[in-house]
Amino acid sequence: MSGDGRESEGGEEEVRGARRIPGPRGAADDLDLESVPLPPLPPPGSAAPAGSVPEQSVPEQPEQSAPEQSVPEPPEAPEALMTSVPDLPHRVLKALLGAWALSACSAEETAAVEEHLTSCAPCADEALRLRDAVGLLHTDGSLDLDPTLRSRVMDGCLGRRPARIPVPEWAAPYDAETARLDALLRDIGDSEWHAPVRLQWFEEEREVSRRTTVAGVIGHLMAVDGLLSAALGLDDPLGGGEAPLDPTERTERYWSSTQRPPTRAVREPWRAQSHELIRTASFAGRNVAEASVSYGAFALPLQDALLDRSFECWVHGGDIADAVDYPYEAPSAAHLHRMIDLAARLLPAAVAGRRRSGLAGPAKDLVTAGAPGRSVHLEIEGHGGGDWYIALDSPAAVGSPERAVAQVALDGVEFCRLAAGHISPVEAAAGQEGDREAIRDVLFAAASLSRL
Repeated sequence: MSGDGRESEGGEEEVRGARRIPGPRGAADDLDLESVPLPPLPPPGSAAPAGSVPEQSVPEQPEQSAPEQSVPEPPEAPEALMTSVPDLPHRVLKALLGAWALSACSAEETAAVEEHLTSCAPCADEALRLRDAVGLLHTDGSLDLDPTLRSRVMDGCLGRRPARIPVPEWAAPYDAETARLDALLRDIGDSEWHAPVRLQWFEEEREVSRRTTVAGVIGHLMAVDGLLSAALGLDDPLGGGEAPLDPTERTERYWSSTQRPPTRAVREPWRAQSHELIRTASFAGRNVAEASVSYGAFALPLQDALLDRSFECWVHGGDIADAVDYPYEAPSAAHLHRMIDLAARLLPAAVAGRRRSGLAGPAKDLVTAGAPGRSVHLEIEGHGGGDWYIALDSPAAVGSPERAVAQVALDGVEFCRLAAGHISPVEAAAGQEGDREAIRDVLFAAASLSRL
């Protein structure tokens, strides 16, 4: 007996305190019930053991002379039920522990191993570890990481030690979506960076697409993010002053400036740029949220521009995931709600722009700026949903429930796919009611928000 209370190898003394290892339980089909002997019946007229059978009332029967019966002898037990335990050396029994944990031993080996485990503490501990490991191998859960794992870990860390300079709330969606996309990029192989990706968007009344690669998509994101870098006084990846402001022109400039097709080497500068944007926005203070970011034909405050970039990052992350056959979830409900709200706030100006181009119906009831005007009730259901009222006749009017002339219902993710140009306006609406022309104008205006 060793000093820790365990028996030394090869000893025959009982190990006290060691846990009993349950053996693998066979299926019910493995047991031939017909071969199991039944207990012998007592001879007629003999008394059963006391307490074995409860008293029962038996109806009286006419007396008959019963023939003499011989007491049947119990049949011999089948050989399968009389397995002898082989005497195996310790090293053989130790080598059988893995097979025993997997239920791969024969009946004789199983009996020998289990008898050995009652008297050998080291092998008993090893058997417990192996049985636990086998349980992990048979898990039914997915081996993919939970998309919310990063946010939950960060919340737990910040709950214990809050950041001295926290990320602004309006920058949190961009921080989350760039981190999710970076996690996807780290998981793919070198060859998958050249997988073809089809980018889709709407121009006027028709669908437009462009083919590129996974690396090309990341270069596109980095080129357009350069607009925000320039607004914050950071380096523009396209070189600064002479770089165009239009997102499509910037992307074409970046793609044409690379002598070779971009590879996974583009990931590091893109991720460094996104980190620098978040860090600078966090240290710049509150007033930076309203700093103007020019997109050429329009401008957005920085807080909306970061929200726009988080939307693009999610959409193109889904494009990449489809190209490499990788699961990719929608953003959290809170972040998705912010993205939908940004698109809803841009819709009145988009409707007015299409009207100036002759693509939308004429204004029917002009009102003064800030007054309630004709509206479409946009009802977003499900993930990140809510209710928005889209002014129809002027961007300066205010959407109003009292002046709603139509209602259209869409799923939250489907509305974002519409705003990204991934589905047509005709296929988007889940339910419509009211002025059909007003509904059509709003749905096509949502699709017109998309771009390369």
